Amino acid sequence: MIAMLRRMAVLALGGALVLSAAGLTLRAYAGGSAKTIKTASGAEMVLVPGGTFTMGDAKGAPDETPHRVSVDAFYIDKYEVTQEHYRKITGADYSRWRNPEAPTEQVTWAAAAKYCNARSRAEGLKPCYDTKTWKCDFAADGYRLPTEAEWEYAARAGKATRYFFGDNPSALRNFAWMKDNSGGRPREVGKKLPNPWGLYDMYGNVAEWCNDFYDVDYYKRSPSKNPRGPASGEKRVVRGGSWNSPADECRSAYRAAEDPAYADVCIGYYDVYGFRCVRRAK
Repeated sequence: MIAMLRRMAVLALGGALVLSAAGLTLRAYAGGSAKTIKTASGAEMVLVPGGTFTMGDAKGAPDETPHRVSVDAFYIDKYEVTQEHYRKITGADYSRWRNPEAPTEQVTWAAAAKYCNARSRAEGLKPCYDTKTWKCDFAADGYRLPTEAEWEYAARAGKATRYFFGDNPSALRNFAWMKDNSGGRPREVGKKLPNPWGLYDMYGNVAEWCNDFYDVDYYKRSPSKNPRGPASGEKRVVRGGSWNSPADECRSAYRAAEDPAYADVCIGYYDVYGFRCVRRAK
């Protein structure tokens, strides 16, 4: 019933939904205002306009030092890559929680990069990754994983608050599948409210691999224009938190990292990793 009322409110307000949660007024946009395209392989992508923002969180962890960053325009997947689309492109899927409309998980960083290359080839685009060195060709017109700066910029959707809807974490359940409401597993994509640019599940559901290597001190020397992370490292950045994360780990600025070849499912956390793709806008 609540979900039905929310959908009715969206229609009645011309795409804008306003509700109250713990005294906080939230505004979400059904579909968002950014341009959306459908790719040749059937994925929906949103055009994120270039711009400048403050990356990081002064109240966050030591590796979240605030600094100004500018990024060029880019396209980003509207949804996390689903099991159905991963199987369509690669012919396989090793997700633990089988559901074609849920995000693919049990994904290493390399597997995500290989998917990007396969999706590029399927659409007649130039792959971005050299699978021998894993170096990314940012000039290629194919798909790749987002840089850490691109991911945070897209997640914030023009907002400087800790979450794109404000600073009150009690409202997060309206936008994310997380530890408090996921039922202990990832859920179908696009079932929560999107951010103002029409991107779904940027918080929670599965933590998303980024292209960057992780360095706790990188923000102290990061370039201000299109930062792409350290040249090398032992771990890659993951962003957004997951179905198993508390609210604080779903913030726009929250940084985490993992071994890119991590595959020990016995630990029980490998099924929190998924991804979405980006490609250059011009």
